[in-house]
Amino acid sequence: MEKAKQLHNIPPLYDASSRVLILGSFPSVRSRQAKFFYAHPQNRFWPTLAGVLGEETPRTIAEKKSLALRRGIALWDTIGACEIAGSSDASITGVVPNDLRVILDAADIRAIFCNGGASFASYERYCRALTGRAAVKLPSTSPANARWTGEKLLEAWRAALEPYLPER
Repeated sequence: MEKAKQLHNIPPLYDASSRVLILGSFPSVRSRQAKFFYAHPQNRFWPTLAGVLGEETPRTIAEKKSLALRRGIALWDTIGACEIAGSSDASITGVVPNDLRVILDAADIRAIFCNGGASFASYERYCRALTGRAAVKLPSTSPANARWTGEKLLEAWRAALEPYLPER
């Protein structure tokens, strides 16, 4: 598959009550088509997040937005534009980072988490100096991360996120 220049086409999801920021690297082909985060049905992000929050897995974009915002979670990606082959994080070059201060200046974000190694690496390389804040690397919810079962993902994500989530 050939690389193509891609612009991030999903606006950041946050509001003034967001306390946790979860970052991906760059949206998959399916997410770019849907214009929303983690749209590929095999990605385990939404079931994992719902499990951490003790809620039903949301199905629609409206339900997903509602779940995240109701529970103080902001979503975006570290990369705003790049060259990429399909959805392959490993193929990413020519990175233009997103300016995460858009969210950090508007909300009292208490913790930043990266969904997987590619997100964490791009955060460290392109975003950390600008934000001045550390991020925590979580195991990727991507189906490509087959080493992590759904149960192990849920355990790891719950342990990391729970201390920062507002009470219901």
